Amino acid sequence: MTLPEISHIRLVNQQLVGTDFKTPEQIVSWMGAMQAQDYAMSKWAVGVRLPNSTDKLIQEALDKGAIIRTHVLRPTWHLVSADDIYWMLELSGPRVKAFIQPRIKFLEITEQLFSKSNAIIEKALSANNHSTREEIIAKLNEANIITDDLRGLHFLMRAELEGLICSGITRNKNQTYALLSERVAKTASLNKDEALAKLAKKYFLSHGPATLADFTWWSGLSASEAKHALEMIKSDLVSDTIEKQTFWMNNSVSTFDDKRSTYLLPAFDEFLISYKDRSASIPLHHQSRAFTNNGIFKPVIVENGQVTGIWKRTIQKDKVIIETDYFKPQNEASKKQVQKAAGRFGKFLNKQITFL
Repeated sequence: MTLPEISHIRLVNQQLVGTDFKTPEQIVSWMGAMQAQDYAMSKWAVGVRLPNSTDKLIQEALDKGAIIRTHVLRPTWHLVSADDIYWMLELSGPRVKAFIQPRIKFLEITEQLFSKSNAIIEKALSANNHSTREEIIAKLNEANIITDDLRGLHFLMRAELEGLICSGITRNKNQTYALLSERVAKTASLNKDEALAKLAKKYFLSHGPATLADFTWWSGLSASEAKHALEMIKSDLVSDTIEKQTFWMNNSVSTFDDKRSTYLLPAFDEFLISYKDRSASIPLHHQSRAFTNNGIFKPVIVENGQVTGIWKRTIQKDKVIIETDYFKPQNEASKKQVQKAAGRFGKFLNKQITFL
């Protein structure tokens, strides 16, 4: 197996090349968790993997609570299926809280203060009273809880990590929070080994071929926890070693022959962000153009499994303006494939596409 072949197999396992799944929540569940700090782009991350889907369809899945957007795995937003939200929070919540503890200490937020804010938030959201961030912050301010210097966001994140709140419905184009218990029925807890094995299996089946280091990065687990998780599921996987790195994947490897596969992937897409080493899909000398050292990932153009450029969109009332920035000159056949991929994005948004 070569590095380009690894990238091709990832396209298949990440459901970018054909899928048998029919709903947005099935895609999200298969992927385990999908990074989602850019809300609009996170919906396209699901949509690009689900043929003929629309932004409206993904939004409906979010509004009905089949997909939850919350802080999980690492201290950032992810999309998670309702079926996975509880066990995944129980596994990763304590580690994320420990990771951000130095910032919490700097902001002088005590556990007593978190308990007070949680009680206020719970009361404000009870009886399905989905509320915006600003509305919740106002309630905290009324109780004389200081929320400036991003303290308010930490109160909300803590409530998420403790399984108190999660994403609510979209109201007048504004995102809201809701009580998790009112959105998703509580499921049976998993013991830690069960949760570790389940998370590892989801990752390597959907993201493989991938290394232990990739899984450790994506999961937010400690090195020892990630290694233990992989050890528990090795019998379900196969491996191959390339350049002294061992890659693990589904034991029934699928490839494809379409050398013209082209995708406009969103910012922070799992195709790049879910791996510590991204060299299988983008050469080192181009990586600084696709993502920054501080973790900002741009929308990318992927052709035949390789990132060949970046793109951006400007959304207007009835159209989307697409601008492309290739790493090297492209021939007309390649440009036509990119235009075709852009057309799929336009259909997703129900808007016409215009190129600059």
